[in-house]
Amino acid sequence: MSVRTQMSQRRQQLRRCDVFCSVIDNFGDIGICWRLSRQMVAEHGIAVTLWVDDLVSFQRICPQIVADSAQQQVNGVTVRLWQATLPALDDEDLPDLLIEALACTVPGSYLELLARKRPDAIWVNLEYLSAEDWVLGCHGLSSPQSAVSLAKYFFFPGFSQGTGGLLREHHLVEELQAFSRDLQVQQQFWQSAGVLDAMQFQLKISLFCYEQQAIADFIQQLQLLPQSVLLLVPEGIVADQLRQLWPELSLTATATQNRLRIQILPFLPQPHYDYLLAACDINFVRGEDSVIRAHWAGKPMIWQIYRQQDQAHQVKLQAFLDKFLSSASPQVAALIRQLHMRWDLEQPLAELVALMIENIDKITEHQQQWQQFLMLQQDLATNLVRFAENKFIMPRNFS
Repeated sequence: MSVRTQMSQRRQQLRRCDVFCSVIDNFGDIGICWRLSRQMVAEHGIAVTLWVDDLVSFQRICPQIVADSAQQQVNGVTVRLWQATLPALDDEDLPDLLIEALACTVPGSYLELLARKRPDAIWVNLEYLSAEDWVLGCHGLSSPQSAVSLAKYFFFPGFSQGTGGLLREHHLVEELQAFSRDLQVQQQFWQSAGVLDAMQFQLKISLFCYEQQAIADFIQQLQLLPQSVLLLVPEGIVADQLRQLWPELSLTATATQNRLRIQILPFLPQPHYDYLLAACDINFVRGEDSVIRAHWAGKPMIWQIYRQQDQAHQVKLQAFLDKFLSSASPQVAALIRQLHMRWDLEQPLAELVALMIENIDKITEHQQQWQQFLMLQQDLATNLVRFAENKFIMPRNFS
């Protein structure tokens, strides 16, 4: 029997997957789960049910979602409302693979039913993204359960071999690179976004971040640049901050200061946001979903990591920067690190804004080299499917 035939037979073992997602705050959790679910359907032929506890937030990034519909089919994914009491489930509805995503807790009644009806099912705890070294020792480990007889495993996304990798659809990077080279297609994108003269600006910057105390200073630094700048700000807390500084943004969604134009954008569907990142020269991103997409856009980026108490998130940020900047020149590494640290601490970027623009070609070159390094790894969805298939057909081993 050929290796291809063996892989095909193994592939048929995994038919159904349930993904549970709790929208705690913002849109990162549902953003990741929605991308993962679509990719598993489109590229791996798996029937996916995505259980979500907040369809209103989900609708912001996927306009096809009907917020008051408890069950619907979107892009091949069955979307179901996750309520306190789950509806009755038939045996054929139960999955081969259960993904408990991003620190949510799957209902005990569901686990008991799955363990009774499908004791061979694989249960994966999909963790948050981290560049810390300890992840390598925990990725793929089993987690024996006393309450139910299901095999549970930890699965960590990451930037290194030995982790689960990053979400990346097949041909995504090639499509974004082609988009970046085609000015006509970019113009069509800007027209669809309602920014008809975007191509006339020398610099285009996207700004998606949490509350930022230094936002006024940042805007002032952009005003001092010799280039014309288009600052694109998706709806959210920073857009509200800017409206307080420039009340005209509440009326027209645009404000012009010297050579700077501020443009508030409505929340974009995920594919459109990907194109926005590829169309801009610099991207400020936050959380987990948007930073991964910024990697595939291949443009200079500043990441505002999700904040934690006692500044615990800075350990994660430093771990990422250590990996991200390991092959950068000392000058570029120092500049990028300072930009990230000041932005994270909500301190004025001041002179670093002009330095970033002066060195934009060097930063872009480094960003693209880092992107190529990441593309040597398999993507998260494929790694998840392969991991589950191997566990699904192999004897249980909790050692």
